[in-house]
Amino acid sequence: MPLIKIYLFFLLTIVNPYFYEKYYLIMKRLIFPAVAAFVVLQSTNAIAQTTGKNFKFIDPANMDLSVKPGDNFYLYANGTWLKNNPVPASKTRWGSFDLLRQTSLDRLKLLSEDAAKNAAKNSLNQRVGDLYAAAMDSAAIEKLGYTPIKPELDRLNALTTQDQILTEVATLRTKGIGGVLFGFSVGQDDKNVNQYIPGVYQGGLSLPDRDYYLKNDSRSQTIRTEYVKYITDMFKLVGDDEKTAQWKASSILNLETALAKSQLSRVELRDPVKTYNKFSVADFSKTTPGLDWNTLLAEMKVTKADSLLTNNPEFFKTVNSLLTAVPVDVWKAYLQWAVIKNNAGFLSSDFVNRQFQFSQVLSGQKQITPRWQRMSGLVDNNLGELLGQLYVEKYFTDAAKQRMLALVKNVQQTFAERIQRLDWMSDSTKQQAMVKLNAIVNKIGFPDKWETYDGVVINKNDLIASINSVNEWRYNDMVGHMGKPVDKTKWGMTPPTINAYYNPSNNEVVFPAGILQFPFFDFNADDAVNYGGAAAVIGHELTHGFDDEGRQYAADGNLKDWWTADDAKKFTERTDKVVAQYAAFTVNDSIHVNGNLTLGENLADLGGLNIAYEAFKKTDEGKSNKKIDGFTPDQRFFLSWAQVWRSNILPDFASQLIMTDPHSPGMYRCNGPVQNMDAWYTAFDVKPGDKMFKPESERIKVW
Repeated sequence: MPLIKIYLFFLLTIVNPYFYEKYYLIMKRLIFPAVAAFVVLQSTNAIAQTTGKNFKFIDPANMDLSVKPGDNFYLYANGTWLKNNPVPASKTRWGSFDLLRQTSLDRLKLLSEDAAKNAAKNSLNQRVGDLYAAAMDSAAIEKLGYTPIKPELDRLNALTTQDQILTEVATLRTKGIGGVLFGFSVGQDDKNVNQYIPGVYQGGLSLPDRDYYLKNDSRSQTIRTEYVKYITDMFKLVGDDEKTAQWKASSILNLETALAKSQLSRVELRDPVKTYNKFSVADFSKTTPGLDWNTLLAEMKVTKADSLLTNNPEFFKTVNSLLTAVPVDVWKAYLQWAVIKNNAGFLSSDFVNRQFQFSQVLSGQKQITPRWQRMSGLVDNNLGELLGQLYVEKYFTDAAKQRMLALVKNVQQTFAERIQRLDWMSDSTKQQAMVKLNAIVNKIGFPDKWETYDGVVINKNDLIASINSVNEWRYNDMVGHMGKPVDKTKWGMTPPTINAYYNPSNNEVVFPAGILQFPFFDFNADDAVNYGGAAAVIGHELTHGFDDEGRQYAADGNLKDWWTADDAKKFTERTDKVVAQYAAFTVNDSIHVNGNLTLGENLADLGGLNIAYEAFKKTDEGKSNKKIDGFTPDQRFFLSWAQVWRSNILPDFASQLIMTDPHSPGMYRCNGPVQNMDAWYTAFDVKPGDKMFKPESERIKVW
């Protein structure tokens, strides 16, 4: 696919609906890709330092020593912390990442407020400060009600023909309202990564996944019922009467259900070969007689393309048939709904609160997130590389970057040694694997070239206009890539983000500054802590280049097979065991983890932790047996890994993530990898009879 493929270490949530278009594959790794307004998981303190001589990086007070480590290592390492830290009313989960996010939002707020106070200093301060000021001016927003979107709704209401509907599908997209009817982006061609190409993808839904429309279990039925009520209420808020609003809501659900029926599952979307379908624009138009793609692309401001990519050609045949089968009035309601739902979080409180009420049905969250937290995240989402410059100046140092580079070097060299020792891979494939590993580009901290957002106009008295300006600039920037050399300097995350990713098209791993803080990394911590945290992140991202998806991309980033058939077969035999292991895990007592959906992340966790452990054993601490706070170096390494994943989560939200998130739940991200590592058994004296014990012959070894 011609999109930035980002394999996330943790979870990303996005505010701006435009990101649905640009980062379609990120959407497969979102924490909550639904219709509510969201806040990015991020941090502004990349080198947050612990203080106090008595601080314990591995604190027994957080553990539950009544649990045998071999019965449930996650609870042994985190049990008391979990008991003492329930999910706050305004959250859906509470854990290590959320604590970092809380600190992050405090600092984002301070940076934005400081920029507002010094807006006259430069354009950077003015735009960051004015956007935050506009977002926080709830009194002005309240007075406006829905008037900021009324002209758009009125314009859509005047449509009378199918051709006008299609034109509006394109027009809304150019205004930054993504995901309408189908997904779209301009990005790298998977099989020619030095060239940009437009791509069109299955899309058009509002609920988090196609299965919410198709499954008939009680929870899915309840969600659909509440979804119709939600749409009805939102249309009433923009002036429709009850009968009209109900008709629109039912029609929209029926239309989105029809779109959902033709969509591939999230597991199917993980196949980069199946989802790579290249057509000339003329030939693709022949498959959809009702859609002239030359005209549509031109209306979407793409004029230099003779071909395109799609992940699901059959989906567009369905779209084609629906265009004639569905009345124009239904399409008008659908387009109006796109405008309402994408702007609701920035309108008056009746819209915001009703949106949140529906999100409660999906997640179980009890109270809405405070406005200042939502709006701090909004600034980072919309002007992330402006805010990022302020952040880096205040919170990031070159020393942190150099320390991370040293970790990367050790981990990458260790991975190379492990590849050379593989007993299941032929020498010819090993040679190609080494070429790919050595070609990986490492990006640390922040971009070498900052985005300037030239042309973006921020008005502190008009939030919607300011957001629209960013959206339109971002869209124009994306389509403006056509015909130009591929820019591999761009980042898919802002510097404050607590995350990391691997992008196979660029064969790069990226570590934003935000992740360089405890529990991942701390200058004052011993190596066991930093290797169980930050080095495992590095290993995780490197392994993504060799997981079931990433391994299909070559050293130059192109999608092409570099494996012998026999090696590929042996790899699959091992990964099938990983699928089975994780499919046996459950949440909420009976819901099983989707081992196929989570395979890539599980392989990255398993590979990353193994690589990090071997790299740790090269350090002085790793070679010693000196205890700190009562724990051996090996014990501290594994306990560091475990405390990264401690998190309480609401049951409804856990159920949602099982359907939509390619990461396993935190307990299994902790327990799954260690269960396959001989060193963990030795470190904690895990023996037959312990619940997590696996015979040595059954411990899975891939990378």
